[in-house]
Amino acid sequence: MQIIHTLQEWWQHQTWQELTGVITGLLCVYLAAKNNIWNWPFAIVSVTIYIFIFFEAHLFADMGLQVYFLAMNIYGWYYWSHKPANENKTPVTRISPKAIMLSAAAIVIATFILGSVLKYTTASYPYIDSFCAACSLVAQVFLARKVLENWLIWIFVDVIYVGVYLFKGLHLTAGMYAVYVAIALMGYIDWKKDLLKEAQI
Repeated sequence: MQIIHTLQEWWQHQTWQELTGVITGLLCVYLAAKNNIWNWPFAIVSVTIYIFIFFEAHLFADMGLQVYFLAMNIYGWYYWSHKPANENKTPVTRISPKAIMLSAAAIVIATFILGSVLKYTTASYPYIDSFCAACSLVAQVFLARKVLENWLIWIFVDVIYVGVYLFKGLHLTAGMYAVYVAIALMGYIDWKKDLLKEAQI
């Protein structure tokens, strides 16, 4: 009975905003992993809600990241809509060595700059938050451009986010990111299969 009481008490502290953000967030990542273009409208709803959630949690890098995600989700929806005439959907591609080097450099620079700024604010975990935000910036570009390796970056960063959100008391969000890890793994496997099929055509 104590467990039920604890769960009821925990549930009462959850907000409809976070619940809606979690549901739409899970739907958008699942649909993206399934290579379904309808992931983008769900993503737009989810990131818009999380702009306000992260502002209230003083996770300012994450809040800014949601604004960026909003723009990239609109771009991704546009990019995936303009598939080649002879394709059922926009084809999956692989990351180039140049993209790896540029991405790594961008992550290091962005983490240092953003973390150095945020440490003078009330931001929680300024450098960890900034590192995750920088990785997410890169991963989102690759997702929008249908680069297979976007899923590997998401797996790595989502594991870190689970810990951050647990410490901030955002338990539903932490749970959502734990599910994201599994969905990202599924996405990597499914997209790799699509890539191999495309190579055989």
